[in-house]
Amino acid sequence: MSQHQVIVYRTPDLLAAATAARLITFLVDLQATGRIPAVALTGGGVGTKVLVNLNESSARDAVDWGRVEIFWGDERFVPSADPDRNELQAREVLLDHLELDPARVHAMAPSDGEFGDDVDAAAAAYGQIVEAQGGLDLVMLGMGDEGHVASIFPESPAVYDTRSVVAVRNCPKPPPTRVSLTLPTIRQANEVWIITAAASKADAVATALGGADEVALPAAGATGRSRTLWLLDRQSASALATGEGASLAP
Repeated sequence: MSQHQVIVYRTPDLLAAATAARLITFLVDLQATGRIPAVALTGGGVGTKVLVNLNESSARDAVDWGRVEIFWGDERFVPSADPDRNELQAREVLLDHLELDPARVHAMAPSDGEFGDDVDAAAAAYGQIVEAQGGLDLVMLGMGDEGHVASIFPESPAVYDTRSVVAVRNCPKPPPTRVSLTLPTIRQANEVWIITAAASKADAVATALGGADEVALPAAGATGRSRTLWLLDRQSASALATGEGASLAP
């Protein structure tokens, strides 16, 4: 059964720096056992800042980056050079600075890629890649103000989907067309980290941790097989009741 843990940092900057350090340790520890870690990255403001901090860390190269399988939790279905793409942002701030094995970097297809504008084909192809992996070690997720994770929005068709990866249309925030891991795929990961900051997220954080239905608040259904880790700043944790199990980091 997944164990939930909530850690609260004083500021968004500390949250991003601590999460980067945590990710390095996570990867190094797995590699020490002989495993090739499989990790799904997240975009967004805090997610990208985590990657910036990781790239700037003196411990960055403790990881054998050529032996890491890199995935994404979701992607905006836009052209490959569009700055909205999570892959492009990740490459600019981190991946282009690492000695990676290109065959282990699994980007979701852009709208000008091999499937053209067929987002369903792009999602199906990524689903095959994810299924071949046989489960991820870690899925990193941000969370929207209304409680969406990856590109799974409340009450949307994607929240009911049981495939590995789904095409998402008519997202309530731009760009409207995306590709996303589904909640069942996220729940197959050994660990899930939900990383979020800002007072605008506080109600959704408290509702998710209070046992909300995943259809109404998808973040509530994003759980890891062994651990679900909520990494928050003080503002995003401000609606949590005293004694809800949150620990304040130094």
